[in-house]
Amino acid sequence: MKDKRILYVSSEVVPYLPETEISSMSFENPRMINQQGGQIRIFMPRFGNINERRHQLHEVIRLSGINLVINDLDMPLIIKVASIPKERIQVYFIDNDDYFKRKATLTDEEGKLFSDNDERAIFFAKGVIETVKKLNWSPDIIHVHGWLASLLPVYLKQFYKDEPLFNESKIVTSVYESGFEGSLNKDLINKVKFDKVEEKKIALLKDPTYANLMKVAIDNSDALIKGSYELPKEINEYIDASDKPVLDFKEKDEFAEAYTNFYNTSVLE
Repeated sequence: MKDKRILYVSSEVVPYLPETEISSMSFENPRMINQQGGQIRIFMPRFGNINERRHQLHEVIRLSGINLVINDLDMPLIIKVASIPKERIQVYFIDNDDYFKRKATLTDEEGKLFSDNDERAIFFAKGVIETVKKLNWSPDIIHVHGWLASLLPVYLKQFYKDEPLFNESKIVTSVYESGFEGSLNKDLINKVKFDKVEEKKIALLKDPTYANLMKVAIDNSDALIKGSYELPKEINEYIDASDKPVLDFKEKDEFAEAYTNFYNTSVLE
C-alpha cells in the first residue's frame, strides 16, 4: 500500500474514546497502512467527553472558519488536530459547539439517543468532505467506520458527485454489530433532501433505523467489510445480496493481510 492515500472516517477512535470493536479497528487499520508506507488521514467527531488537554488537541485556524448549511441553518465548522503518541499519526476532529460540546457521545445519561444525532451525522459527513477539499488531498480509498459516519458515502456519491477531488476515490464501509435501538429523528430524510439528494436514493431514511442507515451506506459504497463476527440478520442478508466486493469478518490478529489484499485486489482494481 506504499504511497496509497487512504482516508479513514470513524465515529470513534482509540485512544480518544474507550476501546470498542469500532474504535479499536479505527486505530489498528490506519496504523497498519501507515506502517506499510501508505498516506493516511483519520477523521472523527470532537465529542465533549474527549479530554483536549490530555490528548493535546489544538485548533487548525486555516481549516476552520467555514459554515456548513444543515437544514437551512449556518453551523460553524471547527477543525482540531492531535497526534497519536508513538505512531506519527495525525487525527482530525470535526467540531461545533452546538453539536459536540456536550460531555457525551451519542446518548444522554439515561441512554437515550440525542434528538439531533441526525444533524450531527450530516454535519460530520459534510465537515469531513469540506476539510479534505481544503487540504486538497485526493484519497484513493475512503474507509468508513461506525453509524455516525454512515451518511458520508451517500453525500460523496450524490451531493459531491461533481467534486473532481473524489473522482477516483473508492468508498469502503465496515459494518458492525454495534448500532442503536429505535430510530433517529424522522425528519432526517428531509434534511438530506435539502442538500439536493434525490429521495429515491435515500428512501430507506423515511424510517432512520440503524439497519436502514447502514443499507443506505451499503448502497453508496464500492466495497464492504463485515466488521463484526455477527451482524444483525437483516443487514447481513442485505450485504450478501449486494453486488459489491465483500470481505468477511477477520479477527484483529489476522486482519492486516486480509485488508491489504482486499484493498489491492477488490477495491482499487
